[in-house]
Formats: sequence, C-alpha cells, structure tokens
Amino acid sequence: MKKNSIKNSIKKKMLSAILVFGMAAGLAGCAGNPDVKKEDGKQLEKITFVLDWTPNTNHTGLYVAQEKGYFEEAGLEVEIVQPPEDGATVLVASGKAQFGVSFQDSMMPALVGADALPITAVAAILQHNTSGIVSRKGEGMDTPKGLEGKKYATWDMDLEKATIKNVMEKDGGDFGKVELVPSTVTDEVSALESKSVDAIWIFYGWAGIAAEVAGLETDYFAFKDINSDLDFYTPVIIGGAKWLEENPDTAKAFLSALEKGYEDAIENPQEAAEILCKASPELDKELVFASQEYMKDQYKAEVDQWGYIDPARWNAFYNWINENNLLEEEIPENTGFTNEYLE
Repeated sequence: MKKNSIKNSIKKKMLSAILVFGMAAGLAGCAGNPDVKKEDGKQLEKITFVLDWTPNTNHTGLYVAQEKGYFEEAGLEVEIVQPPEDGATVLVASGKAQFGVSFQDSMMPALVGADALPITAVAAILQHNTSGIVSRKGEGMDTPKGLEGKKYATWDMDLEKATIKNVMEKDGGDFGKVELVPSTVTDEVSALESKSVDAIWIFYGWAGIAAEVAGLETDYFAFKDINSDLDFYTPVIIGGAKWLEENPDTAKAFLSALEKGYEDAIENPQEAAEILCKASPELDKELVFASQEYMKDQYKAEVDQWGYIDPARWNAFYNWINENNLLEEEIPENTGFTNEYLE
C-alpha cells in the first residue's frame, strides 16, 4: 500500500460507510434521537461508540463502565457498535458516532492535507505499543536480524515494512533477505504451528497470550524495545473534533466514566474479564482471563492518569514518519491528540 493509498481509501469509502451505518442505526432506532429518557424521567444524552474490531481486552474498561452503570451516573446512554470495514475513523469524523477506537499509526493519513478528517485522539487505552514479531521458539528469530531468510506474513504496507526494516538494521540485519509472504493469517497459533509462515506481527496482549494459552512456545521481540520512536499509542480513543469543541462537558463526563471502567479492570481483572465475557459470550474465556491479567499492567503502566498521552512520545513517532517520508505531507508536532478532556 503506497504512501497516500490509505488516505485515498478512507476518503473514497467514507460515504458508503456512513450510509451503511446510517441505515443500520435507523433500523435499530438509535438515529435522530440524541436523548434517551429513563423510567424515572431523567434525560440521558446519547453517545455512540464504535469499536475497531470485535470485542477484546482492549475494550474491557468500556464494558465494565457500561455494566456497572458509570455512564448512566454521568448522564449518558452509551451504545457500543461494531465498525464498518474501514473502522471507526470515518464514522467519528462524519459525526455519525461521537467516539471510537483507532490507532496513532492508522490515524496519520487522515490528519494532514486539504482533506484532513476532523478526528482527535482523546485518551490512550494502553500506555505503550505492545506490538512486535512472534515466531516459533528456538528458530533464531528472537532478535530482528534472525528474520533473514525466514517467511514473514506481510500486509505489504509501507509503514509495516519500514518498521521491520528499521529494527532489523538496528540489529545488523538486512530486510532485503526476508521472504515476504502475503498474509492470510487469521489464527497466529495455527499459522506458526503449520509452518506456513515463520514470523508474524502481533499485539502481544491478545495473540501472544493466545499462544501461551495454546501451549505454543514462542520467541518475541517488541518494536519499542529496539527503537523508542516506535513506542506509539495503539490503541486510542478518538472523538470528532467539531463535536468535542461543541460538547466539552459531555466529552469529559464520558471519559471520566470510562476511566472508572479501566481503573476497575486494573484493580480486579478477573471480575472485568467476566463482564467482557458476559457482553461477548462467543469469546474464548480462558484467553480472555489470561489476556486480562496481562493487560491490567498495560492500561496505565507507569503513569498516574489512565488515558494520558505523552506529547513527546506522540511527536517522536510522527517525527519518525516524517523523517522516513512515509506520508506525502509532514505531520506537524502536537497534531491529532489532546489531554484536555481527561479528568
């Protein structure tokens, strides 16, 4: 995928995604009704929240806040919806949803240029980038150089390949010697066990834990441990820039209630895992419980405030993007995020 193809794809598909979502919302009775009246007559302000994927432990705090009534206490009625093919970005940018889940890396094409989309990251779900490369244990891929001569499942994206090239070069390796295999991976454990590929880009909190639960011994290295510029924020909560400006108190109320949900998930991960499984009973319960134990230390890590976005780290990643010419236009510092709606 070339430099601006992600951005072009977002723009071209934006209208169809909005139309599809609008029809679905109308059928569900959630469109055109910003307020919901409780039995006691209290008006609750309607918030639509779009996930990035199927429910998982990135989202636990959201479901905890909903289950425990934190949103209702804040005067909100929150509807959690599945994303269209293009994710939450287009719906939040269009105003069809107020909040959603995105990622600092996938946000970047939408932040610059004449057709920039009005989205803003307002909270970090996790404090650090937990992504990296997983491989079968003992086959020499515990460091980036070991990928030489191995089969890597690629999405053929510029940022993806630039990232792996960068960490390999820092380890004295040659990215040109990696065998790039088009990724069809839907189950990382099966792909590694079958040896259809040797190495896969994963987020450890889900796919890495899934390997542990399955009893598959693996090697793993995280990108952030090799290049601190790659410790970007993934995932993040995004809001519509215009809506945020017009509804600051509602935005703060939502994020305050959401923070309570994530604080609960940190303090009592087993209870939080139960709540997530109740909301999404199709999930593998053993995986959810194991993942939740890992994630409780990732939501805040070393910071005091859940959701806080460190400007230096945010800027470091986009400066790295600029230096490597991964977008046609440079991203100015302090673009695309704010901490002002956090409690």
